[in-house]
Amino acid sequence: MAPRRRSQTTRLLSIVAAVTLIGGAAAVPAASAAPAPAAAATTLATTGLRFVDIAGDGVRLKANHIAPSAPGSYPAIIFPSSWGLNDLEYLVQAKKLAARGYVVVSYTPRGWWASGGEIDTAGPRDMADLSKVVDWTIANTAADPARIGAGGISYGAGISLLGAAFDPRIRAVAAMSGWTDLVYSLYGDQTRHKQSTGLLSLTAQLLGNPGAELTGKLGDFSANRNIDQVMQWAQVRSAETYREAINANQPAVLLANAWGDTFFGANQLVDFYSGLTTAKRLELRPGDHAIAELTGLAGLDNDVWTSATRWFDEHLAGLDTGIAGEAPVVLKLDNGAYESYPAWSALNNTTRRYGLGEIRRLDGTGLLGGNPSSGWSKSLPADADTIANGGAVLITNGLAAITGERPQIWLPHVNRARAGVWAAERPNSPLKIRGIPKLHLKLTGTAAQGTVVAYLYDLDRLGRAKLITHQPVSWSGGTGNRSLDVDLTATAYDLPAGHSLTLVVDTVDPLYYEENTAGVITVAGGSYVDIPLK
Repeated sequence: MAPRRRSQTTRLLSIVAAVTLIGGAAAVPAASAAPAPAAAATTLATTGLRFVDIAGDGVRLKANHIAPSAPGSYPAIIFPSSWGLNDLEYLVQAKKLAARGYVVVSYTPRGWWASGGEIDTAGPRDMADLSKVVDWTIANTAADPARIGAGGISYGAGISLLGAAFDPRIRAVAAMSGWTDLVYSLYGDQTRHKQSTGLLSLTAQLLGNPGAELTGKLGDFSANRNIDQVMQWAQVRSAETYREAINANQPAVLLANAWGDTFFGANQLVDFYSGLTTAKRLELRPGDHAIAELTGLAGLDNDVWTSATRWFDEHLAGLDTGIAGEAPVVLKLDNGAYESYPAWSALNNTTRRYGLGEIRRLDGTGLLGGNPSSGWSKSLPADADTIANGGAVLITNGLAAITGERPQIWLPHVNRARAGVWAAERPNSPLKIRGIPKLHLKLTGTAAQGTVVAYLYDLDRLGRAKLITHQPVSWSGGTGNRSLDVDLTATAYDLPAGHSLTLVVDTVDPLYYEENTAGVITVAGGSYVDIPLK
């Protein structure tokens, strides 16, 4: 037992230290723009960390707990660990929360590290395990049964949010970098997500026991077979499937993610959040999956963990933190400060349509703007990449969060023989983009299956183009003319005065599996993009 704990501790602290050195600036915006800090609390003496085995649903779960040492009844928080990590993940935050007056229980979900069983990917067995951990917490600690919360990062976020549908004892959730729709995470806009799923699969093979079920589903996903079965498996593991049950149980739900999350895109959270009727809060910040929260695991000041603490203080500890009276939609701009809104629908007050125009012969760029025009077409070779892309999973958007600079290309280097490029007139005042840009593409003479990828850029006068948002879209079935409607990933971005809003469309991106066959894909007149503006 002791050697296992020491090796896990060393490994975890090494990970956290690396993240701290690489990403220390990722979650510490300007103090004047940051949300209100957690209210000062009396620092209580604690029991110290205690390691235990908890009987899950037929398996043993490795866990630890810490609590105030004084007699009494306290609110409790349960942290399932992230995909690939273990119950030591929340060590620093658990100590801080215990000193604020919480019982904190962290556990390693089944199939990971030394916990028993096979990885269930937040399925029915994981839900049963979470309830068993709640049972154990109530029976073996000073936890108040009426004040139980759950939270975590990534996998821990997903299990916690789903658990609130199945166990009404969970009264508050802080889901950080989690998912709400696993089908969308795997097959968003009918396009399989290659790099993110590949990384999850590799992590499971190296650090867990994936078992036949997960191995089979990942194999089917990679081979693009048994799609209906994979989707059904993913639906069972999606909070969206149980949203009405969550609404019926009425837990307070905090969702905090990154705009550029390459695992669990922000659009799914917007839909889920809008349908919640509970006490709720949505926070979106720059970065990629689990980047914004990570410095908090090392004990550094961190906006996401500050919000989570205030959320639990308000909804479990009964403290008036003020968070309940704040505007519940909180955005950190990719190139600006924090903004708050009463609802997602309040982000923008107008939508501007930019029609795609005929490609000019001289520089291979068409006009983006005005009414959609007809009588033109632009052919793209299927299965041909350009320098326009969404970057590398975790790395590209993670570095962008650290540096404050979006991924950038030099637009003249985009091969016009392989991509369509449309640039708008340069506005005299900043263009405040807020929400989900929507692209409508008219395609002619298409094959039965294919993929296109759309990128929206901020183009300066020197040809430098910063990526604002992007999204792939695929189709299957039928040939000939078709219309595609795709929601680009949600964003909050200020396009500077004198810069050009620029659209690039090509057919390949390393982040995704593409479904193209030999031939061309032709974009035709009547295409446009709708930009939500503040």
